Amino acid sequence: MKTMGATRRGDGKAKSPEWATGLRRLYDSVVDEPLPDSFAKLLDQLDDNSDG
Repeated sequence: MKTMGATRRGDGKAKSPEWATGLRRLYDSVVDEPLPDSFAKLLDQLDDNSDG
């Protein structure tokens, strides 16, 4: 019977399903993107407003 979820490799460690690997790659690519200048300026404005 085939179970849903991670499969086992020969070394006993669970292997991630293919969709999870793709999702991890997508997440990593988004995290590695630089912060847009407009967003950085907005964060600076919010920091300035919270000081006083």
